[in-house]
Amino acid sequence: MHSSLDTALLAAEAADSKKGIDIQVLDLRELTTIADYFVICSGTSTTQVGAVVDGVGQRLAAAGLHPTHVEGEAQSTWMLMDYGDVVIHVFEEQTRAYYGLDSLWGDAPRVRTACAASTSPA
Repeated sequence: MHSSLDTALLAAEAADSKKGIDIQVLDLRELTTIADYFVICSGTSTTQVGAVVDGVGQRLAAAGLHPTHVEGEAQSTWMLMDYGDVVIHVFEEQTRAYYGLDSLWGDAPRVRTACAASTSPA
C-alpha cells in the first residue's frame, strides 16, 4: 500500500523523467479536505503536457495506482489526474501562469523532492 506522500513523490519523479518543468509537491493536509497533496508541473507545449500525463499514468499504474478521474484530453493546455488523496496538475506554461495554482495555494508547504526540475526549497 502506498501512502499519499509516496504517490505524490512517485508522480513527481515520473513528471521529471518526462522533462516536466517547475515540479512542485504541495502539502495540503492542514489546509483542505480536497486532497492531501497536489503535484503541479508544466510542459513547454501541449504535446509535452500529454507526454508528462502519459508518463505519470504509466509509472503510477505500474505501482498499482489508477486515477479515479482524468480531466483534459490530448493537446490540452491543462490536464488533471485525480488519485483521491493526490491530484496531479500538468499545465502548458502560459496556462499555469494564468491560473496561478501555485499562488492560490501559497500557504501550502512545499515537499522536498529529488526532481531536477523542482524549484522546491532545499
